[in-house]
Amino acid sequence: MKYLILFRGINVGGKHIVKMDSLKNMLESLNLKEIKTYLQSGNAIVESDKSEQDLIALISKSFVDNFGFQSEIKIRSFDEMNFIINNLPFSETEVENAILKDPKVTHLYVYFLNEAPFLKTIETLNEKDISEDKVEIGKREIYLLCNQSIRKSKLAIQISKNYVNATARNWKTVNKLVKIMS
Repeated sequence: MKYLILFRGINVGGKHIVKMDSLKNMLESLNLKEIKTYLQSGNAIVESDKSEQDLIALISKSFVDNFGFQSEIKIRSFDEMNFIINNLPFSETEVENAILKDPKVTHLYVYFLNEAPFLKTIETLNEKDISEDKVEIGKREIYLLCNQSIRKSKLAIQISKNYVNATARNWKTVNKLVKIMS
């Protein structure tokens, strides 16, 4: 089965530097197959017969042994990634309107979790936020549509505070990863 492995917090702001060649070598040492990496932000695609939980345990231990720090890992199958793309909870008009407000920044993100997000937490975040930013939940994801830069989004800050182990990818990256997986 093809899996996407998302590593949280590597190569961000000059901290926890991991070269993708080193990451690929580590994954090869675990007898994973068809390994591909994308960008420097910790995206890897592998083939394995192991379960998601077994892969998380195996990769997490090896990662610490090889790089000396822990990275939270999220794993998704090809089918799960297709589901994420095909079930975008925002309309094309909502996305276009956000882009029109500031065409120079990225507006659409997916936060990946290892468990389903709490609906009550998301409802509370939506109630607190006074901007036009929007947040919706997926199965084990949170979708964020910003009408500004994510760096200025109060909603993005609140998501990060409430889901400290989440790892986010922008929509362009999510789509590119699915394309690489197919």
